[in-house]
Amino acid sequence: MEGAPAIDFDAQLMLRVREGDESCFHTLLDRHRNSLIRFLYRMVQDSGTAEDLAQEVFLRIYRSRTNYEVTARFTTWMFRIATHIALNLLRDEKHVRRQTELGAEREVADLHPSTEQRLVHNVRVNEIRTAIRSLPAKQRAAVLMHKYEGMDYSQIAGVLECSESAVKSLLFRAYESLRAKLAHLVRGEI
Repeated sequence: MEGAPAIDFDAQLMLRVREGDESCFHTLLDRHRNSLIRFLYRMVQDSGTAEDLAQEVFLRIYRSRTNYEVTARFTTWMFRIATHIALNLLRDEKHVRRQTELGAEREVADLHPSTEQRLVHNVRVNEIRTAIRSLPAKQRAAVLMHKYEGMDYSQIAGVLECSESAVKSLLFRAYESLRAKLAHLVRGEI
């Protein structure tokens, strides 16, 4: 049908899941599990909780399979579910959740930096993570989707169920806050 938007591959897989093809669900799980866990980890800062939340996201996707309709990209729908689950957890466990730094992202290439360089790098990374964690939950989610997941404004708007201008405003406020909190890093101070 001319003029109709193309359905993305993941949405096609989900439509097949809706029709009873279990193998397509496993394909979706394999395709998105790691990125979903990374996103959720950045939201909740606990690897075990992130994995549990990812399972909850996929459970909700599976349970709603019979009612699935293609209204947006599959990943937009998936991240919307994940964001709601993470925001609910953060709201419910605001000051109670554990602050575990285990499972931090590993260095991709070992260039044998000096001990001092490693310490400076670790301090900077921890300060950036702390600054991102200190953002209000919706701003944090928007920054994580924008910077770490590479989502554009319209995708983020779909996930957060708001307008693109609201996303731009969220990101502007978040980046302004981060710039103020991390200005000393740009000046080379620790």
